[in-house]
Amino acid sequence: MTEQHSADRLAEDQTGDEPRAERETGPVVEVEEEVPAAAGTHAPSTPEAEVGGRHAAEEPELDPSAVFKAQLDERTADLQRLQAEYANYRKRVDRDREAVVSSAKAQVVTDLLSVLDDVERAGAHGDLTGAFKAVAEKLIGSLQKAGLEPFGHEGEPFDPSVHEAVQHNTSTDVDGPTVTGVLRRGYRFGDRVVRAALVAVTDAEQAPAAPADEQN
Repeated sequence: MTEQHSADRLAEDQTGDEPRAERETGPVVEVEEEVPAAAGTHAPSTPEAEVGGRHAAEEPELDPSAVFKAQLDERTADLQRLQAEYANYRKRVDRDREAVVSSAKAQVVTDLLSVLDDVERAGAHGDLTGAFKAVAEKLIGSLQKAGLEPFGHEGEPFDPSVHEAVQHNTSTDVDGPTVTGVLRRGYRFGDRVVRAALVAVTDAEQAPAAPADEQN
């Protein structure tokens, strides 16, 4: 009997069966003890807690009417800016157009100044009569209506910006530089001087000092 029992135990060890103690008492169950969290620390959050925290941190929804009003104000400001830019563009185009037209008219008038000089000389010599006089008056009237203005008359104060002095005299009859002769009429078109006037200028002459014996 003893030999048979030893042989059975040796066979059990070789076949890898469960130990005898486990076979007799049953399988051993390991129990994990719950370790309490240390003071000052938080327990790990669960997915449900994380979702709730995210919803709580989200900003409140904006008022649709406020969003619409902000967009409307932005579009209105853009429209006002475009209208101002277009108005400035129109003004600039109109100003440039007027400048071009005025320059073209001034060029035409400048080319006709020699004709006006001939008409003026003919009138001074008494040769401007009859039909020629009527035509000359219509020409002068049309040019003046377009904006041509003559200047350079005797008795005018001398102005170097519009007068070109070709003769100079002195006299006690004037108080300052004065135009006393016009050799060629000057003309301006609008604010532009298209030709300066050729004039004779007379300046004031100081009266001679009285002799010393006459003063005594």
